[in-house]
Amino acid sequence: MARTGETIETRVCIDDMLGPFDCKLNPNNRWNGWLSPYFTLDTARELSAQTLRIADEYGYDCADTVHVIDGREDSGDTVHIIEGGTNPYSEEHEQVAIAVRIRWRNVGRNVTTAVTVAHATPNDRKASRRRKATGRSARRTVIVKAAWQWLYEGSATAADVIAPGRDGLYGIGGWEWTWHFASWWCACGEGMDWHEYDCTNCHLNRDSKKDGKPCACGCDALREGVRKAGDILRELVPNATAAGLIVEDGHPRLISVATADAIVWTNDEQDYGAFDYERIGGADEALRRALLFSTGPESLRTGGWKAIQNDQGTEAYAIKFPALPREW
Repeated sequence: MARTGETIETRVCIDDMLGPFDCKLNPNNRWNGWLSPYFTLDTARELSAQTLRIADEYGYDCADTVHVIDGREDSGDTVHIIEGGTNPYSEEHEQVAIAVRIRWRNVGRNVTTAVTVAHATPNDRKASRRRKATGRSARRTVIVKAAWQWLYEGSATAADVIAPGRDGLYGIGGWEWTWHFASWWCACGEGMDWHEYDCTNCHLNRDSKKDGKPCACGCDALREGVRKAGDILRELVPNATAAGLIVEDGHPRLISVATADAIVWTNDEQDYGAFDYERIGGADEALRRALLFSTGPESLRTGGWKAIQNDQGTEAYAIKFPALPREW
């Protein structure tokens, strides 16, 4: 998907499963609050290696994998078999694999038309053994992303060829995966997104933080999550002061937002009122990232997450946003 607007250089990750990776992205170009990063080829190779380790450890049925195939422009056509392991949904325990057919002479002009991907057949396996990518001319690279969960179910479109943009960067997992900003922690305990070079709380910056870490209980991170959620919501409601949220399966979800005078939004309304889907999703994501650092009820309380009763038996909390500077 084409990028619009200004891009920044930063780092992204998916919890502690993938990353952190250097990338470029448009911070305003989001999917349900998640980011859509673009990577260099070298970083795409690192990403590929991590996805394969995850698939080997947890099973291909719960992982998407990224594969980098190298060749030469003057190479003959080749077929590459990518194994996806045993289909857990098949009584015959069939081995699932895809065949990537590459016309190397056309890759430099249009990689998406030079490459076809389909479920592997016995003939594909024979073809993959007959010819390898050889040659001496310009190097070419093909990147394929395979969503095995859907391939196991017979999908013919669950493997994508990732074409580089005009700047040579590869958009991998955008509008699909839950990419978010990687963080760094200042010695003062403040947490920032990776591209935020200067600490917003003191005179230190990312290079001078040395071995500074937040407090062990995680309350610094929890307070930081509340602040970031407040900043996101205040973009549209500047006088927002507090919010209510529930936590289900470790994922915080806002259920209300209030000013000093009234509740201005609840999740049982038919629309988002003064807010929009992206702002609510972005605030949820800031709180989710902060919750990863919680060590228990005491850290939540110290971090400003006040437990409240909920008739549905779900964890519920009230959070109060930091006071705005007077000039606001």
